[in-house]
Amino acid sequence: MFGSGVGRATVPGNARRAECLILAGFQSVLRIVLLTLTGSGFVAAEPTKDLSQTLSAYCIDCHGPDKQKGERRVDQLKFPLPDGDSAILAQEIVDQLVHGDMPPKKSDQPDQKARLKLINQLREQIRHYRANSESVGGETVLRRLNQREYRNTVRDLLRINLDMFDPARNFPRDRTSHNFDNIGDALTTSGFLLEQYLDAADQVVEKAFAPAEKPEVRSWHFTAPFEQQPELLRPHRMAFKSRYLCIHEAINSDRHWGEYAPILKFKDGVPHQGRYEIELLVQGLNRDHPHPKSKVNIDKDEPMWLGVIPGNLKHAALHDPQPFEKVLAKLEVPEDEPRWRKTTVWLDKGYTPRFIWLNGLSGARSLHSRIGLQMLKKEGKGNNPFGAHYIKTLTEGRLPHIRIHEIKIRGPIYDDWPPASRRAVLGDKSFAPEKTTEILRDFASRAFRRPATDKELERLMSVVEKRRGAGRDALGALKDALKVVLCSPSFLYLDDGADSKQGGKPADLAFASRLSYFLWASMPDDELLAAAGKGELSEPAALRRQVDRMLADGRAEAFYEGFLDSWLNLRELGGMPPDRRAFAVYYEKDLRPLMLRETRLFTRHLVEENLSLMRFVDSDFTFANKTLAQFYGLEPMSGYEFRKVALNNRNRGGLLGQAGVLTVTANGIETSPVTRGIWILENIFGTPPPPPPDDVEPLDPDVRGATTVRDRLMKHRDTPACNDCHQKIDPPGFAMENFDPIGRWRGRYGSKREIDASGELPSGESFGDVVEFKRALLKREEQFARMFVEKLLTYGAGRRIEAVDRPEVDRIVADAKKAGLGARDVLQLVVESRILRPR
Repeated sequence: MFGSGVGRATVPGNARRAECLILAGFQSVLRIVLLTLTGSGFVAAEPTKDLSQTLSAYCIDCHGPDKQKGERRVDQLKFPLPDGDSAILAQEIVDQLVHGDMPPKKSDQPDQKARLKLINQLREQIRHYRANSESVGGETVLRRLNQREYRNTVRDLLRINLDMFDPARNFPRDRTSHNFDNIGDALTTSGFLLEQYLDAADQVVEKAFAPAEKPEVRSWHFTAPFEQQPELLRPHRMAFKSRYLCIHEAINSDRHWGEYAPILKFKDGVPHQGRYEIELLVQGLNRDHPHPKSKVNIDKDEPMWLGVIPGNLKHAALHDPQPFEKVLAKLEVPEDEPRWRKTTVWLDKGYTPRFIWLNGLSGARSLHSRIGLQMLKKEGKGNNPFGAHYIKTLTEGRLPHIRIHEIKIRGPIYDDWPPASRRAVLGDKSFAPEKTTEILRDFASRAFRRPATDKELERLMSVVEKRRGAGRDALGALKDALKVVLCSPSFLYLDDGADSKQGGKPADLAFASRLSYFLWASMPDDELLAAAGKGELSEPAALRRQVDRMLADGRAEAFYEGFLDSWLNLRELGGMPPDRRAFAVYYEKDLRPLMLRETRLFTRHLVEENLSLMRFVDSDFTFANKTLAQFYGLEPMSGYEFRKVALNNRNRGGLLGQAGVLTVTANGIETSPVTRGIWILENIFGTPPPPPPDDVEPLDPDVRGATTVRDRLMKHRDTPACNDCHQKIDPPGFAMENFDPIGRWRGRYGSKREIDASGELPSGESFGDVVEFKRALLKREEQFARMFVEKLLTYGAGRRIEAVDRPEVDRIVADAKKAGLGARDVLQLVVESRILRPR
């Protein structure tokens, strides 16, 4: 399991890669074995006795034994489809049939009914092949930790701060399956990833032990002159004699003009990681400005808020965006005169504090330029020398901004020594070489989420001995062994319960891990492992107590984030950025994090209050702060903290009225009923449509006379093969057309025709708008509940739910309906299901 050492100087690269490459191969072999042994997992396709006959009748002359146009032979195609090449050929046939290119015009043609039947039969064969090729027979899949689970596990295992450190930053992006990023057979392991594991282990362990000795507390005091980014140097010197560090706009600007206020005299950052006191003599100016709100869009009724974020020159210039920009502290800015404000933040070594204006204006560069040029023009002056307009605006333009007069920094401050990260490994005492075995046993057991075996411990100690023999000191050798633990499959992969023989039932310990990665996306804590060791997780009452405790823990935020990112695909929010000109408010108000927070708080509330799952479909409330409430046109509210708010109309009720969902189902420029319709079929109805032909146009190019999206789609649906799917896809999409690409309500397409949001479902039920559409959805209670249960099970088990799981899904849905479909009850039923228990 373990290599003979750590570090590039001692272990050849191929040897270091071998373990994970072998494991990656083992994963594939295991999957094949499971498929072979569990035939019940396969899905049988519908009988198609006449399928081969129909293909022979219309295709054999051009694609048979005598002639193979396009190097394609249809006579050898067998059903059910036996392999990927056959599935590709079947899809090519479907594409040709849909486009009407096959059979050729001079050949015998099937009538329309026969053509549609053939298309549907082939699509069904392809669907079943795909389902069977992905099947794991309803069995547990050996899977590795994905990136977010790795980060969280390292954080909790070593109690290190990750605000400025991401050990998985250079990992290749996790491959998703049906939008889920934790599906076992999709999470493959490569040689490159193994290299990154080694690098990450080096960084993680060294960070946990830094600094080596308790550092002396130091103090820094920064006063004028202050310098900022190059574009501001001359204007600030001329206007203020560089007396202040100024913030002119909120982050998320496209010009970054006074967006960040770094301390350039402290550009190399703090010398040691730790907590630092920061004191600012700060002042806000011109909140009550004379300019039109349309030009200077800040809230005059709210105080100015200053944020502290980290910065590091190794990432980018300090006045530019950087990868780590968590708001470490938030301070209210005084406006009558400069006053001292104080906060304490954690800073990693090499990081310097930067200051931002959390609720600032946007487009400061353009504003300063326009206002300054207008003022100079009124005085009969030009912009000579160049930049005079900026100076004019700074001195006389009365634009709101924040001024920092002085900065004091003190630290690092450690209330306890050794720090928490070192105590996580060594305990409360200093390192003693004779304790190495005990330290490694404890650390490996926590890292493996089960007791380390004697053989594993022997291998770890052999690493220590070899490293000592190579000249490493006792602590250095221990650290090398710890790095080996972090590169072990027992750490990187979730235990399936088959190997551990010590300390409680292996299946109980494995279930504890599965439960913790379900609800926390991280390792189980001591209490959960203790309950597993005693066999308590097999007792419903004890298991419910653990679930209640875990959901009340702050780490449960990872569940709401991870599950909603997967179910609703919210991780792609902003992946197609809205157009800055058409949707400037998205950037001016930094709406993306607000959109995500609304949906997470909404879901958390349903779980905590055990409200019906059908509130996801429609509700008379949501969660918003002042900014989001204004965006939605809700009743005015104060403050930037989120809270539950009543909806003054039902357009916004449920997920379908939430801006995050509406934005992620658009392309940043326009809306598409097809895109949103497919999203609703998959994530609300639970019935994803088959993929379109590979080369089909988004809409039929022959749309002469079409004037709206609906008109174009109606022409597109004139093709019978397209109509079969679009009569299911388009109506839900039309219901959402009153929401623009960032979720704002609209009645028209710009200044053009009024939006028609009506439609008819395949069942024959019609609706006039999104409110009536949601009423129709509410009647499909069992269908929505089944979809939700399957999504939860997929996320919790780390595998796709298959036909063999149908009886268990049926049982959960039936029990959930008896309990009133409460979200917490459903979650508990999923936790208790046999699907989530390793076998």
